[in-house]
Parts: sequence; C-alpha cells; structure tokens
Amino acid sequence: MRLRPEREAPPTAGLPLHARDLAGDVRAPLTAQVAHFLGVDEVQLACSGTAALTVALTALAEQAPSRREVAIPAFTCPLVPLAVRRAGLVPRLVDLRPGHFDMDPARLAEACGERTLAVVPTHLGGRVADVACANAIAHAVGALTIEDAAQALGARLDGRPAGTHGDIGFFSLAAGKGLSIFEGGLLVAQDEAWRARFRRTAKRIARWHPGWELRRSLELAGYMALYRPAGMALAYGNGVRKALNEGDLLGAAGEHFDVDFPLHRVGRWRRAVGARAFPRLGPFIATTTAQARARLPRLRGIPGVHVFDDAGGTWPYLMLRVPDEASRDAMLDRLWTSRHGVARMFIHALPGYDYLGPLEGADDVPHAHDFAARTLTISNSPWLDDEAFEHVCAVIEAVIVSR
Repeated sequence: MRLRPEREAPPTAGLPLHARDLAGDVRAPLTAQVAHFLGVDEVQLACSGTAALTVALTALAEQAPSRREVAIPAFTCPLVPLAVRRAGLVPRLVDLRPGHFDMDPARLAEACGERTLAVVPTHLGGRVADVACANAIAHAVGALTIEDAAQALGARLDGRPAGTHGDIGFFSLAAGKGLSIFEGGLLVAQDEAWRARFRRTAKRIARWHPGWELRRSLELAGYMALYRPAGMALAYGNGVRKALNEGDLLGAAGEHFDVDFPLHRVGRWRRAVGARAFPRLGPFIATTTAQARARLPRLRGIPGVHVFDDAGGTWPYLMLRVPDEASRDAMLDRLWTSRHGVARMFIHALPGYDYLGPLEGADDVPHAHDFAARTLTISNSPWLDDEAFEHVCAVIEAVIVSR
C-alpha cells in the first residue's frame, strides 16, 4: 500500500535509534568499535565530519606551510570548501569525469603542483570514488589524500573499507547518515605521527562547549523520537515543503551553511548512544543493500535513466542521472513535495553558492554543472515500500516518455 498521508519516508536510509540506545551498558567505546569495524588502529571522534576534515587540514597545514591549496571535486557538499577555508587554506575546484561524480584524472593532475597540500577524493552518496588514482596524482607532487567517506561508513573498495585507502579519511555521523549521534564525525589516518598531530590539534581548536553539547543532546533525543515514518513530516517533510513553496531551494536541501560552523568536543552521553546503536549498523547496511539491488533493475529499465552503482558501496539512496535538466525538474516538481523521499543531493556545483565567494578553478567546471543539473535521489529507506517506490518510478518514466 502506498505511504499513508501521515507517514513519510526520509531522503536517506539512516539507522533508526531505539529507546534502549539512550541508556544502559556500553560494551565498548564507539571509537573502539568503529576502529575494529574498519580494521584500523585508532579512530578519533569529532563533532561533525566537517570538524574532522578541519582538524586534519589544520594539522597538515602546520607541517607544510608553503602548501596552501586543497584540490576538491567541483560538485560536493559546500561544507568541504568551508572547512578548507576554516583551516586557512585555499580550495581548488577540479571538474568531474563526464557524467560522473568523481574527479577527472587529467583535470586533477593539472590542478596539482608544489602548492597542493591535499587532494580530497569523495565517495558520494555511498558510491565509491577512485582513491588509487587520487593517491597516485597527489603523491607524485608531494601532497596527501584525505578520503571523504562522509556518506560511506560501511562501504568497501577493492575489499577494504572505504575511508582507509587514502592517507587520511573521515566519516560523518550526522542526522540521517548510516549511524548518527545527530552531529558527529570520525577521523582516521594511516600514520601514527599524523594521528598524534590530529589529537593535539583537536584538543587546541575543538574545546569543550557545554552549550553546543546540550543542544546536540536535545536534538539527538528528538531524532530518536521522530526519525520514524510517523515523525518524519514534523522532523523533515513539512520544512522541505515550506521551503519549496517559498522558492528556497537551499533551505529545502538543508544547505544554508555557516562559515562559523561549530568546533567542539562530543560529550560522554552522545558517545554512549552511538556505541549502543553501532552493532546494528552492519545488519542494517545488509538490509538496505539487498533492497537497493532488488530495485535497480526497475530504474535501469526506464529509457534515459542512469543509476549509479558499484560493487561495494552503501545505499543511503539511489542516485540517478536523467537526460536533461528540464526532465529532472519536471520529476522533482511532482516528487520533491511528496512523502516518498525524492530529493536532490546538492543544489549547485560549488561555484553556484554565493556564500562561498570566489573559488579557484570555478570558471572551468562544465561537467560539475551538468551533473548538478541532471541528478536526483530516491530514498533507500526501508520505510519506502514497494508500491510507493513503483509510484516514483512511474512518475519518472511518464516525464521521460512525455518529453
């Protein structure tokens, strides 16, 4: 049966929290469980994925003061260039491969040189990027790679966990991600010397802030209560529909980001909530992967639709590229205000965000603009049932056939 009017699917398949996650025994710290899961020696916890990236870049910049540029995809979360600037560095945009989210290797090689501090290969929406290529290009000029696995905790690349292929990796624990403590991030590094520098840097720039931690704790309790079909309209859907009615696309996508994003330590209670929920993450990823695999053939059968896929990624949503921007917008006109978890990843390629200001390389990223114009996402939440998914597919199909 199609989703009842009072039920709503979220835009991403996040791991729901249970009331028992809020209190009780903790079998092992969250960071220890994640380190075992990833097969690494240590995981550091930050207040967000953006904060984790900021800590890493700040520490790197202190060790190589002559290197001021960070190469990033021209289509990614706007918080990435904000983190680069927060660390006192310069984001340099790299155009994408045609029709893809990964950086074009030739363009990346052109962007890298003696001023390059780091390259940020990005696993987008659970789909995995070519980190080996980024490693080769970065290392050839003396730079490091920082693997953006914000949306890819649990993904695997060439048999190893995503986030562990670069010199450094980070993950997000934000609301709606696979595992959430409402806002949180994880930072990993191959080298113990870098891990020690990150610990010192985090201690210096991310101090204890009781006001922020109280706010995040209350938000996490609300997330536990509302991140379910009956609560998603209040937590998410009503705000999206209001923003769309007002023509505020950035608000609908949750992209009104502040250059002064929070940097603080995560409190004991939220760490414990994450530790109690973490054992359910692996089975949840298996469930959502099976659902995605079952639904891919239906989408692939629609002429003109390309569904992004790989062997080892996670599936927070299904990411589609359609023939043109007009078709994509017509689909969203009918589906974004529905309760079926259809949305956009990011509204613009990075040059399109006025609050980011001028960006190096922004004048020559046509493939990033094309990718932004022709993509949309469909929730892979288990709460989007088969009939609702079929309705979404039928709308997409009808739009393409009619054009």
